[in-house]
Amino acid sequence: MTVEQILFLLAGAVILVSAFLVVTVRKLMHAALWLVVTLFGVAVLYALLQANFLAVVQLVVYIGAIAILFIFAVMLTRKEMRDLGPQTRSNWWVAVLVGAAVLMGLVFVVLAIPGVERTAQVLPEGLDTVQALGVALVSPNAYVLPFEVASVLLLAALIGAVYLAGIIKK
Repeated sequence: MTVEQILFLLAGAVILVSAFLVVTVRKLMHAALWLVVTLFGVAVLYALLQANFLAVVQLVVYIGAIAILFIFAVMLTRKEMRDLGPQTRSNWWVAVLVGAAVLMGLVFVVLAIPGVERTAQVLPEGLDTVQALGVALVSPNAYVLPFEVASVLLLAALIGAVYLAGIIKK
């Protein structure tokens, strides 16, 4: 095994454990902090796969904005966040069985793909992936139409949110 493969497996294990802890810890603040660890692990995977732009976006957008916003929202909420009732349902084992069946199905499908054990090819030394992504997003022959449609939809959602906030505030 190479060093990159060991780091990949280690990052995958950290992601799995921290994602499990996100949904199993009792305190909301601890879940938010485990979510930050999970998202950081995903950024490490992007870096190992030489997707540097996605790794930086993962750090800035998800860890730097969304997770920190969630943590501040939890910290600034004055309402008592603890639920004193039971934390699990009596039929939790059904969800575990369904999850295990889905996991086995996914493993079976992935292992049925020919060549799944191959590793990714090393990118050429002078390749600028960020420039290639930028050219693909604005090129008329590539993704300019979906990119512009997404921007118009986001603008419409932003205008709608501002309008609804004005109506609700009155």
